[in-house]
Amino acid sequence: MTYTARHLEQPPTREDVDQMQGATVVEFGTPWCGHCQGAQPLIQAALQGRDDVAHVKVEDGSGQRLGRSFGVKLWPTLVFLRDGKEVERVVRPQGPEPLQTALQAISPA
Repeated sequence: MTYTARHLEQPPTREDVDQMQGATVVEFGTPWCGHCQGAQPLIQAALQGRDDVAHVKVEDGSGQRLGRSFGVKLWPTLVFLRDGKEVERVVRPQGPEPLQTALQAISPA
């Protein structure tokens, strides 16, 4: 799976996320967030051709437990996981470098 343009209709539970295998990017945000919209070209470019990385796009907001469990405060927040464990985090990316560095950190050695 590569870049996912739409938010999931039903977000996974924290338990589901913790059990994910391999490299995963969980993106927290909303469809109406200007920062989220502005970051999409960067995120899409970073994930292009990365079939080895699952991209899970979760709509966050008040009362959303998954975002709270990760301590999300600003959108977009991208949590980079390897086998369900957080390795890196990028908040409101402004350029490609932080995303590339985080992807390298979760890629198999």
